[in-house]
Amino acid sequence: MHIEEVQEAAFVPPNKESVVRGEVLSHGTLECFDLKVSRRFYEEFLGLECVRHARPAMAIRCGMKFHIVCVEVGDAVHPCSVLNHWGIDVKSEGEVDRVWQAAKDLQAKYGIRQVLDKVKQHGVYSFYMEDCDHNWWEIQHYDGFQHEDMFDFGDRFSMDEDSDIHNMPELTIKNSA
Repeated sequence: MHIEEVQEAAFVPPNKESVVRGEVLSHGTLECFDLKVSRRFYEEFLGLECVRHARPAMAIRCGMKFHIVCVEVGDAVHPCSVLNHWGIDVKSEGEVDRVWQAAKDLQAKYGIRQVLDKVKQHGVYSFYMEDCDHNWWEIQHYDGFQHEDMFDFGDRFSMDEDSDIHNMPELTIKNSA
């Protein structure tokens, strides 16, 4: 599927008997210490479009019909774990490598707290970084369009199966410097 097809895609709810019959998953939220500092990182580093639509908040997006509302909360920011992250897809593994190096080189300029090692996992080549607001970002390359493929592939595991949560190795987050 090409990006042009995605932009025009109509959503048909899989369960017409659900309580909510949404047309689109429209937005999510994240917190920041300072809108001005965060906006600089979002626009200059992540390449996102930003609009300040309220005094304490701005909307950020990267194409498609979904946006993130960034709310300034100052010192009340709740740090997130790497499992709670936002993903940005790039065109190639080389682009992941380039952005990883830029994150390392520009870490102080943008207040990037951590840049983790590049890895191949869950079908993508990626790395994670923690921004100045304790929000995590995964920069990834997937050979295809993961958004569609994930749902086209359907369930791979039954909901009757136990999860592996108790068998997961402890997540240790450290700077890969």
